[in-house]
Amino acid sequence: MARSLPLRPDVDNPTDPAAYSYLLGLNGHLVTSARVPVLRIACAASYPDLVEACAQSMLAVLATRVQRIQKVGCVSVESSGAHWPCLLPQHGPGRKHERPIVLAGWQREIVTAHPGDLLRGLFRSDGARFGNRVRVRGKDYVHPRYMLSNKSTDIMGLCQWALDLLGIAWRMNRPDSLSVARRDAVAALDRHVGPKS
Repeated sequence: MARSLPLRPDVDNPTDPAAYSYLLGLNGHLVTSARVPVLRIACAASYPDLVEACAQSMLAVLATRVQRIQKVGCVSVESSGAHWPCLLPQHGPGRKHERPIVLAGWQREIVTAHPGDLLRGLFRSDGARFGNRVRVRGKDYVHPRYMLSNKSTDIMGLCQWALDLLGIAWRMNRPDSLSVARRDAVAALDRHVGPKS
């Protein structure tokens, strides 16, 4: 069973482990150069439910206030809080695919208890579900497929681990691209990820 995240006495928001696992999967970054650290996650403006889910997960995990800043083609969902670096200990300078992304033991416990939430964040940030067209013996078929693309081998490894925890079959079709294509695997992932909207 996942234990609660360690909270400082001045943080009065209770931590929601499922929301935290989802937030961990979203593609964001932590700005620590400001007086108070800021967690920023850019969401495609064409998916308002994704923007709202991101904001709600921030509120559930730590924030007392979330800003939605409209930019060209996206909405930057932002939350300031001194405790974000404690909750995201793997943050650091540089691009994610050029540095290690390793979960702390307490983070692994949370993801082990909530792997579907991590996958929902990963696939809604860096993935897609689409109709895969194939031609077999002159006949065209379309079947659903999930793809996740990420240059970080560590982040890809976290995705593979979470899929394995749920018994969902996957394969790497390129070094930076993962595919979930078997009918039963897609159906299982549908139960956790759901449509982007």
